[in-house]
Amino acid sequence: MGTDKSGLLADPRFPGALIHRSSFVDDGAIVGAGTKIWHFCHIIAGTVIGKDCSIGQNVMIGPKVTIGDRCKIQNNVSLYEGVELGSDVFCGPSCVFTNVLTPRASVSRKSEFAPTVVGQGATIGANATIVCGRPLGEWCMVGAGAVVTHRIPNFALVVGNPAKRIGWVAKAGDRLGADLVCPRTGERYELIGDELRCVS
Repeated sequence: MGTDKSGLLADPRFPGALIHRSSFVDDGAIVGAGTKIWHFCHIIAGTVIGKDCSIGQNVMIGPKVTIGDRCKIQNNVSLYEGVELGSDVFCGPSCVFTNVLTPRASVSRKSEFAPTVVGQGATIGANATIVCGRPLGEWCMVGAGAVVTHRIPNFALVVGNPAKRIGWVAKAGDRLGADLVCPRTGERYELIGDELRCVS
């Protein structure tokens, strides 16, 4: 295994990926080329991580979690069974995913794990909580500290507890004004009912 001053190691099980010497990736996990897994992480068997991802310090993933390409998982995040991230998803520091609606220490709920699907390009802010079974739409943005208790539409900007939509964001992450034109890229959006879509 090769290493550099950062402590990242090449692992022959995962060509092109780099894993910090303090982290553990179980046999049976898949890690894509270009992905970096930093300090004190545990990737459990059955997890699939795509290409060119960044897995921050003290992250736990698995089992049976799927992560798309180019995702960024910041420090202190746990992704439990049932979580599925599309490509280009950003998970802010210490954001929380649950997988059971009515947990009890004395009652096994493993048969009740609810899936949580996060669409491509979504951003989840620091310390936000995602209640299981609530899908997050593509390119949505969940504000720091928000508590998501319902489905989030594509491109929606949500904040608060419970999270409520306060606007729309473009693919580039900028908040859209009344004209629904991205101030950064010029992309145009269209609102149809309660759903936004990119039209140019």
